[in-house]
Amino acid sequence: MVHREGKGERSIIQLKSVSKIYKMGKENLTVLDGINLDIEEGEFVAIMGPSGSGKSTLANVIGGLDKVNSGTILVDGQELNKLNDKKLSEYRNKKIGFVFQAFNLIPTFTAQENVMLPLILMGVSSKMRKQKAYDCLKIVGLENRVTHKPNELSGGERQRVSIARALVNEPKIIIADEPTGNLDSKKSAEIISILKKLNSNSKITLIVITHDPNVAHEADRILNMQDGKISR
Repeated sequence: MVHREGKGERSIIQLKSVSKIYKMGKENLTVLDGINLDIEEGEFVAIMGPSGSGKSTLANVIGGLDKVNSGTILVDGQELNKLNDKKLSEYRNKKIGFVFQAFNLIPTFTAQENVMLPLILMGVSSKMRKQKAYDCLKIVGLENRVTHKPNELSGGERQRVSIARALVNEPKIIIADEPTGNLDSKKSAEIISILKKLNSNSKITLIVITHDPNVAHEADRILNMQDGKISR
């Protein structure tokens, strides 16, 4: 693993004493336990840890998919815990691109139509949506698959479509939750190579949750989580 010092000029993500607690009947389950974390703009961070360690929850609160019980989350100058649901939705649409293990593609849509979806939510014109979706598919090497539906694509190609969809709103941050979890080692390496190029060429801050040490060691920094805490 190569650790690049001073990659960004500022912290784009700051968590201060962040805790997330779920009520399980009469008991409380602490999933995040007083997390303090700074991630620099343009940094590639991998999050590792056993199931139930809190790594997906950590990604979800940074991505605005879940709210915390206490503490402060600052992302690109916005304090997420002060945003209402509408503002959180705007934040996710404008600042964050999500990539999931299960691809989350609509089976009846073509690759291009799947990539266009975030732009529909943003009110972008049809002509611009099609062009931007094509451009993003080209970036991930799928310009010859724009009219193909998910069942006509391999697993690696489907994950490329989901990366193109994450890119289309020009996010500052991409959060990828086990992006190689359903792929073999060769396809995994291809997907991580694409994400690394986006990180280095477009200066997109990249957060990858993974169980795979080969994936994690491509990052600038590895965060190991255990029992809701980041272990040092």
